[in-house]
Amino acid sequence: MIVSQAELFSPTLPEGFRYQPDFLTVQEEAELVDAIHDQKFEAFDFHGYTARRRTIEYGLEYDFRRRRPSPTRPFPDFLLPVRERAAEFTGMSSHNLVEGIIIEYPPGAPIGWHRDAPQFGTVIGISLVNPARMRLKPHSEDGKIVSVTLEPRSIYVLSGPVRWQWQHSIPAMEKLRYSITFRTLRADEQSRAM
Repeated sequence: MIVSQAELFSPTLPEGFRYQPDFLTVQEEAELVDAIHDQKFEAFDFHGYTARRRTIEYGLEYDFRRRRPSPTRPFPDFLLPVRERAAEFTGMSSHNLVEGIIIEYPPGAPIGWHRDAPQFGTVIGISLVNPARMRLKPHSEDGKIVSVTLEPRSIYVLSGPVRWQWQHSIPAMEKLRYSITFRTLRADEQSRAM
């Protein structure tokens, strides 16, 4: 009997974590990667520290100094169908996915333990090109670290308890990887950001 990763690990995954492999086809992934290569990535600056990963934000961008999101470049046409499908996957309108981020992880680039900015709500990620190991652990207490392999073309969702009570990280990549992240605003932040 073959058991999928989701079936194998679902009993230990935090509440609110949802994962599906093969969300995109191989062709859809290839077309996205071709379009991504044409984007103008920027170094990711976090409070004066320049990370090894590079990003580009659409819809809203988060200013770490002012600690708030503000409008930025519109979503490009190539991201709109993916945004629509990601919204359908979560059962919400694509208009709720107000921020889109493409992240380029070159070899050696990690992302440390964190929770996404509190002004945002649900977080949706789509993994491209190479797998990554996402680690999850409780935010405010000692607890067991849970790992999930994010396969290329897969999608995951962080909502509810896993979004607010857990933090996540990705160890340094061995090979180039891209991710597409969509985020909603928390209800009390919507009027301030628009």
